[in-house]
Amino acid sequence: MRKEKSNRNRHVTVLFTMEEYSQLKDKFTASTCRGISDYIRKHLFNKPIVTTYRNRSLDDLMEETIMLTNELSAIGKNINQIAKKNNTAESYFEFKQELSILDIEKKMLFSKIEEIRNHTQKIAEQWLQL
Repeated sequence: MRKEKSNRNRHVTVLFTMEEYSQLKDKFTASTCRGISDYIRKHLFNKPIVTTYRNRSLDDLMEETIMLTNELSAIGKNINQIAKKNNTAESYFEFKQELSILDIEKKMLFSKIEEIRNHTQKIAEQWLQL
């Protein structure tokens, strides 16, 4: 894409204190403007400035989601290993032992599913508050 020539050929010099400049830079950084001149121009001419906003509570929910996903993955791998052992079990005792381990994993899985259900409810409540 070709860049169009700008007809901007007038310069304005503005001096700021360190504190003023720091505030300006913070606001510019939080925006999606490409340059500080663009930010100032939009502000001066009352054009909309898109800012980025990060909801920390949603970050916490995402962290919890990732953790639950990893735990579910681990439980799934355990169940697959147990199924493989059951399919290759040579004795009834081995088979029964693996079934008891499978029962424990199943209980853990249902517990994690309930946690995910609660977690999803929290996300839905946060989403609806927006």
